[in-house]
Amino acid sequence: MTDSDDLIIRPATLDDARQIAQVNVASWREAYTGIVPAEYLASLDPADRYERSAALLSDPSIRTWIATSDGTDVLGFAMIGPARDEDAERGDIELYSIYLDPDAWGQGIARALLRTALAAAPEDVRFSLWVLEDNARARHFYRRNGLVPDGVERREMFGDVALTEVRYVRPTS
Repeated sequence: MTDSDDLIIRPATLDDARQIAQVNVASWREAYTGIVPAEYLASLDPADRYERSAALLSDPSIRTWIATSDGTDVLGFAMIGPARDEDAERGDIELYSIYLDPDAWGQGIARALLRTALAAAPEDVRFSLWVLEDNARARHFYRRNGLVPDGVERREMFGDVALTEVRYVRPTS
């Protein structure tokens, strides 16, 4: 789909919200098939995700980047903000989301987005994210990019099914 030389990572704007929502839904439906209940995935609506994306893009405490190869079509996005965990300290950063259009998987775009997000977070603060325990592909991606599980888990509801999420963190030196 894209050559890495053509890849552009730039801050997202409100104008990107609709495409971010579409990428989000497409990625969820592909990545979580067999993990998240099919009924839940089928119920995902880009219009609902658009409203949420627009609200998050309007929040000055949250930073979002998009990946594009032509300056207009969103291939993927990453979003960070203040950590929301009970044990978070002031200044800790959480990767809220990183999703790619499934057609863009395997091209290094997610790695470029993750590196951008990591670079935006000071090295002396905890950088964390949550990933579904059964999402082997994502867990491998995070480990390959230097993040490690810290032993903290939580249960989240997806429709009427509770699934385990595992927290990953950037090791501190």
